[in-house]
Amino acid sequence: MVVAESLSLAMLLVVLVCAVVRPFRLPEAVFAVPAAAVVIAAGAITPAHVRDEAERLGPVIGFLAAVLVLAKLCDDEGLFHACGTWMARWSAGRPGRLLGAVFALASAITAVLSLDATVVLLTPVVFATAAHMGARPTPHVYACTHLSNTASTLLPVSNLTNLLAFTASGLSFTRFGALMALPWLVAIDGGTSRALKAWGRIPGLPPLLRPRAAGRGAGPHPAEPPELPLFALLTVAGTLAGFVLTSALGINPAWAAAAGALVMAVRALARRHTTPAAVVRAAGLPFLAFVLALGIVVRAVVDNGLADALGHLLPDGTALPALLGSAALAAVLANVINNLPAVLVLVPLAAPSGPGAVLAVLLGVNIGPNLTYAGSLATLLWRRIVHHHEHDVDLREFTALGLLTVPAALALATVALWLSLRLIGT
Repeated sequence: MVVAESLSLAMLLVVLVCAVVRPFRLPEAVFAVPAAAVVIAAGAITPAHVRDEAERLGPVIGFLAAVLVLAKLCDDEGLFHACGTWMARWSAGRPGRLLGAVFALASAITAVLSLDATVVLLTPVVFATAAHMGARPTPHVYACTHLSNTASTLLPVSNLTNLLAFTASGLSFTRFGALMALPWLVAIDGGTSRALKAWGRIPGLPPLLRPRAAGRGAGPHPAEPPELPLFALLTVAGTLAGFVLTSALGINPAWAAAAGALVMAVRALARRHTTPAAVVRAAGLPFLAFVLALGIVVRAVVDNGLADALGHLLPDGTALPALLGSAALAAVLANVINNLPAVLVLVPLAAPSGPGAVLAVLLGVNIGPNLTYAGSLATLLWRRIVHHHEHDVDLREFTALGLLTVPAALALATVALWLSLRLIGT
């Protein structure tokens, strides 16, 4: 038992460290898959539990693949370029207005197309828009990473963690969204938005919204209005409607996501705007393998003592103090072992207390990771994109912003969840 526990923890540590560091820039799966094989071969997890974990994560992984393909094909259609053009025109050369536009678009894109779309597709557009305006990109790219986590609380499709919680909660798609709508709004406005705008009033920290030096940037906004990709917008709207319909019929929403991705893929292939190989690459197969392998390693850790230890710490019930305690524990655990392992560990423990407890854990693992780089996979990916654009992220600034935003956003969102549970019920 002690050997299995130590081995499981060691493999989890290896997987998480390699996910953060990415030695030799190799995909996370290169380290996670062998780690999963080690815990299986050593008997730290039984074959039955491996099968259970694969069955539990299979639909979630399929859904994630479909959403990634859908988001990439929407980008190929020009959806995110149109977003950047709209941001530049609407902000009219004012960095403060640009920040507001980034908040609006990042929140909507994260909620509808998942946080991966915001990190991978919107962040480069924000860099380009800020450069065109001559504005400092720092506050706008910070908004992208914070909202990729915080704004992913609204719908089951917004985050991989949501899909796992959604399955365990027993809620319908629409009830999930209704309960999380108020927490989503107050977390974005009351926590993240106000904190970013108040940044410059903190002693010792530079104002984020000051413009760049004169002469940088090509002008306040482009001359031509953006051309909206109507087909992509209609497909996304139809996919969202499909999520609601499949949930009402008791069908896994992965089928609706697959249908949306298939429609976009068939059109793009027919018009020779993409290739079958590009569609497969967009699904992110190495990342999907990483998710499955990580789930197996986490299950081994849970089976060998972690579940018992956390079970004593996780509050019971859905009273406000219990919800606050569950959200806080989830946030701390997410920053220690990453939010995906945290939700895999905590959701089964919270499920017996009802959907409210599961949603409180979800708030913790979605909002909490803004404290550290390693808190979520999305933040790790965002950091790589920022470095690719040769923009330095100061650890002191990142941590200070996290301390400024996370406690307030998490507390406000949890109180809002408690109110939603009382007003709407489960």
